[in-house]
Amino acid sequence: MTTHEELTADGGLSAAIDRIRSEVASLHAELVRYGLVVWTGGNVSGRVPGADLFVIKPSGVSYDDLVPANMILCTLDGEVVPGSPGSDRSPSSDTAAHAYVYREMPEVGGVVHTHSPYAVGWAATGRSIPCVTTAMADEFGGDVPIGPFAIIGDDSIGRGIVETLRGHRSRAVLMQNHGPFTIGKDARDAVKAAVMVEDVARSVTVAHQVGTPIPIAQEAVDSLFNRYQNVYGQDPTGSLA
Repeated sequence: MTTHEELTADGGLSAAIDRIRSEVASLHAELVRYGLVVWTGGNVSGRVPGADLFVIKPSGVSYDDLVPANMILCTLDGEVVPGSPGSDRSPSSDTAAHAYVYREMPEVGGVVHTHSPYAVGWAATGRSIPCVTTAMADEFGGDVPIGPFAIIGDDSIGRGIVETLRGHRSRAVLMQNHGPFTIGKDARDAVKAAVMVEDVARSVTVAHQVGTPIPIAQEAVDSLFNRYQNVYGQDPTGSLA
């Protein structure tokens, strides 16, 4: 296996790794800020551009203690790069799932997993979140799909994520009885999707309590998604799909 010393002999790659370490470390604070995680659960990872590598947080470490130096550098096989900062710690228990997504979906630059309560509630029922708000149409281009039940520890969760999201416009999947996983063009984009999937899960839950949510016509969903992804904002870059 390639060592950290060999990787960082390339100054450009070394700078890219350092940048992703800093970005991934700081983005974990957003999960706390938006109430998407408790204790040490959940994780953010980011692909290192131009290399078969990604960065993910260590397992079981307090969010207050997450800094660039203890982010863990992994290969796309989910193996920790020997000699790299943080390599003396165990990576997140979801590392194999993240690695599988990166191997199978080269367009993905970031993966996030949370235990946000409303999204977990939908996952526990084994139900997709129906597209009944314009915010859902904008962000996810339709329903947020339900993925299969899978046990943590190997790449089973990753397989379920890829099987569910491949060819789908949604950047979020609810893994049955577990919770949401999101993907993005980079780690920040995946965090945004994690924030938004919890927001829409809460809104649709409230809608069901009030009455019967009204589905949005597919042509309207398509129009809303296209506008939000390709027109809205200062520098639209299109959807991940």
